[in-house]
Formats: sequence, structure tokens, C-alpha cells
Amino acid sequence: MTVTHHLRVHRSDENLAREGQLAWAIARVAADPVEVDSDVVDMIVNRIIDNAAVAAASLTRAPVSAARQQALDHPVSVGGEGSTIFGCALERRTSPEWAAWANGVAVRELDYHDTFLAAEYSHPGDNIPPILAVAQHVGCDGTALVRGIATGYEIQMDLVRAISLHKHKIDHVAHLGPSAAAGIGTLLGLDVETIYQAIGQALHTTTATRQSRKGEISTWKAFAPAFAGKMAVEAVDRAMRGETSPSPIYEGEDGVIAWMLDGPDASYDVPLPGEGEPKRAILDSYTKEHSAEYQAQAWIDLARKLHNERPELRSVPEPVEGQGPGSQIESIVLHTSHHTHYVIGSGAGDPQKYDPHASRETLDHSIPYIFAVALQDGTWHHVDSYLPERAQRPDTVELWKKITTAEDEEWTRRYHSEDPDEKAFGGRVVIRFADGSELVDEIAVADAHPLGARPFAREDYIRKFRTLAEPVLEPAEIERFLELVQRLPALSPDEVRELSIVAKLGVLALAPAPKGLF
Repeated sequence: MTVTHHLRVHRSDENLAREGQLAWAIARVAADPVEVDSDVVDMIVNRIIDNAAVAAASLTRAPVSAARQQALDHPVSVGGEGSTIFGCALERRTSPEWAAWANGVAVRELDYHDTFLAAEYSHPGDNIPPILAVAQHVGCDGTALVRGIATGYEIQMDLVRAISLHKHKIDHVAHLGPSAAAGIGTLLGLDVETIYQAIGQALHTTTATRQSRKGEISTWKAFAPAFAGKMAVEAVDRAMRGETSPSPIYEGEDGVIAWMLDGPDASYDVPLPGEGEPKRAILDSYTKEHSAEYQAQAWIDLARKLHNERPELRSVPEPVEGQGPGSQIESIVLHTSHHTHYVIGSGAGDPQKYDPHASRETLDHSIPYIFAVALQDGTWHHVDSYLPERAQRPDTVELWKKITTAEDEEWTRRYHSEDPDEKAFGGRVVIRFADGSELVDEIAVADAHPLGARPFAREDYIRKFRTLAEPVLEPAEIERFLELVQRLPALSPDEVRELSIVAKLGVLALAPAPKGLF
């Protein structure tokens, strides 16, 4: 059964034993050789497909190209056979930490893969690139890879359930460094002591402020989780060589909790699997149908529904003399959770969220923009919906400026609910028209959510992969990857090394190839 680890700050003179530390408790979970349940295996396959899908769609984007070039500029390290890089030929490899970096950026660039939201928010699919890179480098089979990924998801999501980082303006990848290190430890069958040391180093090197997701959001948003994965690989390498880490990293009087989170008087209760308990957290996560921040998923679905049901809300309504296309609407208020209001809503106080010239990274964290476009278009596209000409369209800008968010206590409560049947990430929309009439509607979860109108299943993941991969992969390559990944637990080490996607001839040649220090 689940074990609750009580976590608090300890003075140095209390001499907290390592067996009482959270990092040790995580390491014990990682070292537990429990089997992975079949439904968990199936979901891991789904998420590897999902990661490959969004990586394929981002292959020629500038941040992904830069990360790929950095990886290609580093040779395979001598301790193994190297790791593949998304888009490149399977025999073109690099060292595992740089593969984790390049592939991590490709997966995160479009903000289009899986999510888990609780006390903190996360994209637990970020664990897959570093764990897979190490598996390829050292020659692990599919069974070991499955076990490692199950641990990565479990640990990150357990930390996310209990410890809020954004409350203290710390970036959410601080939970990813330890989870990826734990997952690699499981993959390699390392002992508790080694995994414990790796977790401490991974956390210590991946705590940073969340300015990367505030104001004018830069390309670093995609690099931050890849950096955490890279640091996890390096932390494991150092720990395997016998090097030690700051301790106690969470509980120390100068540690993460005391100075970066809730302070010296803080305490948390972290749920972890007990000894012999299967790691099933991945089943509580959910992927994205739309390329936008997860809290926007349900709102896009509601906007799509309203677009279809109410023709007057579409981008080209019946002409009204002297009025622009959006002028029939006086205001739109999205009543939603605290998190949505303050992170991607008007509560953030970021003028950039209303800037037609804002970066793509900023627009995908602006629910006023996203709702305006989805309401007008009745759809959402990972490229077209973010184009400058789309963001700068006069009628869109007019409507966009009329959309605000407001925190609603009930939607905040449901956002944080532990009951999966009432946990919600949507809200209530109130559209007020110029004649004084109102349209009110609401949505609790995205259509693709396990409790949504159309929950994602294997065929949906495959369809998403085909849609995003067809422009950049040959048909035979699409089929090769899908056939391989769906045999995941039975894959040999050599087959694990083929778990990547190879771009069509000429695709990468058209991508930027920036030069840097390396």
C-alpha cells in the first residue's frame, strides 16, 4: 500500500539519518524490483508514441535544431554505443546526456505532450528522453526500459501531488531532475545508496526560478526540462563513480525547502509506493489533443463547441453595418481555477499575454488569445494557430482584448481535488453581448481526458503520431516505428537502440544549423 513520507526541515544538529530523508525514500522506491502492470506498460507505449509525434512536428524549429546541432557536435562517450537523436539516421549517435538534451527539447518545444497537475504542474513525459538515451547507450532491453520509465513517472507525479514549486516561483523541472535520476537508477538496477546520491545531485542542479514561464516567454521554456534530464544523466554518472551529494538536500536547514519553498517551518506529506507496490502513477496523467498549455485544453474544446453551436461567434458573422466581426461581443469572462487565472490568464498581469507580436511560447500561455482563436476558428492547429498573421488579425485582436479570466473558488477547489471524478481543469464562460444578453456554458475536463467526451486511446495516439509525422517521415519509417514501439517489453537491446524516428531525406537540411562554441 501507499506510504506517506512526512517531510520537514531539520537543523544540522538534529543529524537526520539518510534513511529518514525523502531522497532515500525515493531511492528505495526506485530500487524496488517490482513488476510493471500490463495497463501501465500499455500507457508507457502510448506516451513513447506521443513523444515521438510531437518531436516529429518540431524537427525543423530553431530551438530543436540548435539542440540537435549541439548533440551532433559531441561524439559518443567511450562507455557505451551512444544514443540516437530524433530526426537523424539511427547510426548517427551521441553521448547519452546530449541525446537527452536534444530529444528533450524536441519533445517539449510545442508544449504538446502529456501533463499532470496537482499541487505543482508537470509534463512527466519529459522523463522518457533521458531514460531512453541511457538505455540505448548501455544496451538495456525493453523490459528494463519499461521499468525505468514507470519509476520516472511515479516519482515526478508523487512529488507533484505534494510539493508546490510555482507558489514560490521555482520552475517545475525541480521535480523532474530527481525523477529522471530515479528512473535511470531503476533502468540500470542500481543500489539505493547510488540512486540516493544521484537524486541529491539532480535536485541541487535543477532548481531555478520560473521566470522562464513568465512575461515574454523565451525559447528556454523548451530547454529547461531537457537540461533537467541532462543533469540527471550526469548526476547518475557521478554517483556511479562514488561521488556524493549535498545532504539532506530537501530537509537541510540550508536546503531546498528551507530557502526555496515553504521555509524552516514547512512540512509536506509525499505519497510513495510501499515495498512491492506497483508503480501506477502514469495512469493518472493525461495527454494533449491540442498544442497549448494543458489548462487551455478544455477551453479550446469548449470554444470549438460554441463555434459549432453559435454561428454568431464565428470569425465571419453576418455583416452588421458599422461593426467589426467581433464587435457584437461586449466581454468574455472565463471563471476558472486560481492556477489557470494566474499562470495563463489575465491574473498573471503580463501585458505580453495580449500582445499580437508576442512569441509563440508566450501565446501558448495566454488563455485569452487561445480562446479567441479557437472560438473564431472552431479548431486549433499546432502551427497555423500561432502564426504572426493569425495573431495579428484585426478582428482577433479586437475579440482577444475583450477576454479576461477570474478566479472561482469552486473551480479552484475542483482543480486541487484528490477525487479523480471531480478534479477539473476547466471553468465557466460568460459571454456578454452588446444587447445585454449573455451566453453561459462550462466544461470540467478536456475531451481527450480520461473522463472527457472522447478519452484518448491507443488509436488516438497513433493518429496523432501519423498526423504530425507524415510531413517529415517517410511512410515506411512511420510504420517501422509504430511496429517496433508496440512490442516494447519484448525488445532486445539492439531494438531499443532503434526507438527513434528518422526524417525524410532533406528535411533536416532545411532546418537551421547554428554554429556555437562546440
